[in-house]
Amino acid sequence: MTAGGFLLRAQDGQHPIFRVKVDMVVLSFQVTDSKNHYINGLKPTDFKIYEDGILQRVSTFAEGANTPVAVSPDGTTRPLVEAKKEEIPGMDRPDAFVGANVFVLFDTSNFMYKGFVYAEDAIADFVRGLDRADSVAVYTFSRNLSRAATLTRDHGDAIQGLRTSVAGDDTALYNALLLTLRDAAKVPGRKVVIVFSNGPDNASMVAPDDVRAVAEDEGIPIYVISTNEVNKDPISSSVFRRISQRTGGKAYFARTWQKQVEAFEDIREDMSNSYTITYYPAANPNDGFRKISVEIVSDPGKKYRLHVRPGYRPSKSF
Repeated sequence: MTAGGFLLRAQDGQHPIFRVKVDMVVLSFQVTDSKNHYINGLKPTDFKIYEDGILQRVSTFAEGANTPVAVSPDGTTRPLVEAKKEEIPGMDRPDAFVGANVFVLFDTSNFMYKGFVYAEDAIADFVRGLDRADSVAVYTFSRNLSRAATLTRDHGDAIQGLRTSVAGDDTALYNALLLTLRDAAKVPGRKVVIVFSNGPDNASMVAPDDVRAVAEDEGIPIYVISTNEVNKDPISSSVFRRISQRTGGKAYFARTWQKQVEAFEDIREDMSNSYTITYYPAANPNDGFRKISVEIVSDPGKKYRLHVRPGYRPSKSF
């Protein structure tokens, strides 16, 4: 999600007046070493966030599912409830920033007939293993989207909703993903979307890169678990990789049930080892794509690796 903004004025009446609206940016990422081991225990002062090369002031900081803390200009931290509203606008619900809001999008189209029961079990195991602070929603789709379980911290209710899913017909994956992202964008705090699908889309009206742009701008990482072999559907495989990489997620190609379980375990590990930083962007005349970069100041040798989305486009209102 991307309060603040600036006015672009019309010149001699030739151009419309519009405002670039940039809300709080939520940035979640992982830090690993050269062996792909997670680096934990870093502090707000270990990071510098840049947007188009402009240093940003961090508002809140959290690691994993821990309660976020407010960050002062000097880098010191305090409980979020102690922060003044003028320092962190819109933070009147600090509990909403505890844990992650996970949206699982389950493909129940005719492509999934063979592995339907195994897929349900893999998703149910994943939901059971989530941190109790995490909220989860389970959506299913074939040609249409069904909200089997709306966002809840009662993981048992989410699994119950999952078990009501039924097999459908054609696959409108990108239509369903767009609707899921719109729901997720309405929720404050950290969001994650997980797509579990066989791959081919034969019924959507929207283009995958348009959907990717929405996720990119809202700061919602997309993880894709495809039950198809990567070489059997190279077009879908390429799209899945592009969507996940550009949003800060990952793509997995897991034909067997065991590989699917492993993919879910890897996603859960990513979530529990993530850092989440929020900030209100400094003044920036760029109303197009804004590039985000993260520097770890406590790693002068550049040994650590960052898995972070590349940027976003601020919304415009005329």
